[in-house]
Amino acid sequence: MARVIYLKNNSNVLIASQRLHHRYVPLNTFLIKHNKGFIEPRHDNRGIRLTLNYGQIKFMKPTSTLNDPAKAVPPAASQKKHLIMLFLPVLVAVLLLLTPVPAGLEPYAWHFFAIFVGVIVGLIFEPLPGAVIGLTGVVVIALFSQWLLFSPEEIANPKFKMPTEAFKWAVSGFGNSTVWLIFGAFMFAAGYDKTQFGRRLALILVKYLGRRSLTLGYAITFADLLLAPFTPSNTARSGGTIYPIIANLPPLYGSKPNDPSARKIGSYLMWVAITAACITSSMFLSALAPNLLALALVKSITGFTISWGMWFLAFLPLGVLLILTMPLLAYWFYPPEVKINDEVPRWANSELDKLGKLSRNEILLLIFVCSALLMWIFAASWIEPAMAALLVVVLMLWTGVLNWNDITSNKPAWNTFAWFATLVALADGLARVGFIAWLGKEGGQLLNGFDPQVAAVMLLIAFFLLHYLFASTTAHTTALLPAMLTIAAAIPGINMPVYCLMMVTSLGVMGIITPYGTGPSPIYYGSGYLPTKDYWRLGTIFGAIFLGGMMLIAYPWMVLMF
Repeated sequence: MARVIYLKNNSNVLIASQRLHHRYVPLNTFLIKHNKGFIEPRHDNRGIRLTLNYGQIKFMKPTSTLNDPAKAVPPAASQKKHLIMLFLPVLVAVLLLLTPVPAGLEPYAWHFFAIFVGVIVGLIFEPLPGAVIGLTGVVVIALFSQWLLFSPEEIANPKFKMPTEAFKWAVSGFGNSTVWLIFGAFMFAAGYDKTQFGRRLALILVKYLGRRSLTLGYAITFADLLLAPFTPSNTARSGGTIYPIIANLPPLYGSKPNDPSARKIGSYLMWVAITAACITSSMFLSALAPNLLALALVKSITGFTISWGMWFLAFLPLGVLLILTMPLLAYWFYPPEVKINDEVPRWANSELDKLGKLSRNEILLLIFVCSALLMWIFAASWIEPAMAALLVVVLMLWTGVLNWNDITSNKPAWNTFAWFATLVALADGLARVGFIAWLGKEGGQLLNGFDPQVAAVMLLIAFFLLHYLFASTTAHTTALLPAMLTIAAAIPGINMPVYCLMMVTSLGVMGIITPYGTGPSPIYYGSGYLPTKDYWRLGTIFGAIFLGGMMLIAYPWMVLMF
């Protein structure tokens, strides 16, 4: 419902009269400049009714990058930029196709790699949705499989049916169990959203821990921790549940975006939220979609299978330490000005009252997701994790927690399903054509003479720091992980299980280093509470802490356990 805001002028409340006008203002569309300062509309999704005296009040557009409409771009310029971005992946692929084939590599393998790189460039710049880019790459390779996918020996075999085999390869990713596990996890997230159980969890933590700024930081962290095992998209987890709640908190302290008051508490809360998202993305296999892609790549390239429980155990000591210390470290490195406030718990309590008691669907959802988690951890030997996820999806459909329209209308789930399936096929194709084996041999020769452990550490650090070049964890995983795994496999003496676990568990925490490093980064960066210079400074500090923790805590622990 719309609220009426009465603005005070010289201690007199403005009331309706012939001199005053009424106007409805959409939420976050305007800041109101009053003679006493700025007033930010909050809070109602339907808008706010303001009683205005135009002689003393004027509308000002906010400077927040999240809420401010994009500046008008001339259509011609926008179209030109789009065409350039469309053409760039094609140009890169063509240039590589025209490049002489490296020694020791078959021509068709090099040509496949050229298309693969074009796909990666497309995923980085995204002139089209990621699913379209991946599907295009697969279709191009399948159509020209004679020169891109199959060896002359295979083609020469009279029993070899090239069109059939090309199609089988093109759709092979859709039969991958990891892809279906991703899909199932997205349905879990849909259940959290529809039942509002995720929002309830976050509000409960804020209610009991929200009085002090430090404990509020821990509440945000624990809220993300509770949601992470069942939400394979940290972007959806942050943007759909965590951020909408956090965004309501700074105004209660008088902390506004793009304003010196941001440091009162808003800046601290936003930084804690992004660090929590990165940590939990590394703690759980199912907390970040590229984790599941990495799992499939590791199995395809090295034959090493990583279970949900193995992943969790590998990162457990470092994960627990980071969860317990990051809000405190953020409190030291980026301290809030306001330490205590009683309004936040009261607000959370009022929001919980609106939600009422646990609904039937919330209770059922809790039972289902806990059952899935138990099956992932303890029952992997008799039920495939993807099948466990699909079983839960079926139960949610039969009990009414979700309906079929919730499944079919979930565009993020289907989009992710499609482009992961194509990326899995492309990554498998690199191994099929022999490019991975060749790369491993060449990379192994470059690192020949180094101690195996030193070589492993060098590769791990390089993999982490190269994330500066990527705005997508998926693109980073697809482009670099196969190469890093293959090179390591060619070096005698490297503990491959430990090396693989170190590589894949670093995917979440490396997202902290840049404002574009992972999906939630633009959300919190665009909130207006994290200035650019602060984000880069804190990203460097916390990135160093995370990388140091991986080397000094996670690595010895994994060597001990695996």
